[in-house]
Amino acid sequence: MKNVIVSDKKKHFNKKAIHRLVHYLSKEIGFSIQALQINFINNKEIWELNKKHLSHDYTTDIITFDYSDNKKLLDAEIYISVDEALTNSEKYKVSFEKEIKRLVIHGILHLTGYDDKAPDDKKIMKRFENRLLSKINFTLL
Repeated sequence: MKNVIVSDKKKHFNKKAIHRLVHYLSKEIGFSIQALQINFINNKEIWELNKKHLSHDYTTDIITFDYSDNKKLLDAEIYISVDEALTNSEKYKVSFEKEIKRLVIHGILHLTGYDDKAPDDKKIMKRFENRLLSKINFTLL
């Protein structure tokens, strides 16, 4: 996918596999990409973004910035904290790779209009997230 940029300074992941994941999600969810940048960063970097842009003084696992005019044509940035992903994988007893897949899916679901603020919406989003995750049988590492 030419309109997808994967930034991974520490070389944690196979960029082609991230592109494959995004392509798969575009078909399953039904969206196209104008421009999408997926950035794998550390806790310090995500804390700085969270504080500067969202006025939250803490780390988080994922932040999305949506510049899209249309939820079916994505123009966005996704920032994923590799440190938080590792912490989450240990906490929830899942592989680090599965947690990264979940975070990419989670970010794209937000960008395509899904929300997880209200309990009912969170259940719907989580169910779809889990269904998508269960269908992915290739590695990102």
